[in-house]
Amino acid sequence: MLRYIYGNDLDKFPRLRDTMFRDRADQFLHRLKWDVSVDDSGHERDEYDAMNPLYVIWVAEGGVHGGSMRFLPTVGPTMVQDHFPHLTNGVRIESPLIWECTRFCLAPNSTRNVTAGLVLGAGEIMENFHLSHFVGVFDPRMERIYRILGLNPDVIGTDGQGAAQIGVGLWEMQKSAWPGTLQRAGVSRAESREWFRSSFGFTTQKADRQTEVA
Repeated sequence: MLRYIYGNDLDKFPRLRDTMFRDRADQFLHRLKWDVSVDDSGHERDEYDAMNPLYVIWVAEGGVHGGSMRFLPTVGPTMVQDHFPHLTNGVRIESPLIWECTRFCLAPNSTRNVTAGLVLGAGEIMENFHLSHFVGVFDPRMERIYRILGLNPDVIGTDGQGAAQIGVGLWEMQKSAWPGTLQRAGVSRAESREWFRSSFGFTTQKADRQTEVA
């Protein structure tokens, strides 16, 4: 299942929190050899984890991290603005309708449906927060995976060659991408909506009543 958790609330889910940050260390430091910081607890964190981001986390069996992504509005500090302005020719990507997506991470033993599940979570955020796009730094080798999931990034800029190449792109979750993503995640749309609503303290019945009143 998916959980949507703000950074300030992560301490309410210590097992999920700890396994997420440790899996991030395993992926970004040990496997990808990125220049990231890992603390004495084995957690990979950066300055953006202290900015109360919204995390989408796939909860695996036993209540541990199966995969995750991190989201921040672009009207505040973001990784693209602060560290990769050369990829956008110095143009600031800043809008209340665009959020940055970073730290896409999969647990070492994650199942095949987790990637699609995380894309599903991003789609729920886009729809429920009325966003138009996500922006993020990505590995161009991932573009094949994006296409399989029905997501085609609008590439703004790239740098480097081969395995060292990186890019910045804009994504949107079009309606045509939902059926395939739901199928690959093994989740119904009703179940996906319920996961989102329950994460923010709403049951389906409460949310439906609010919609009727509005």
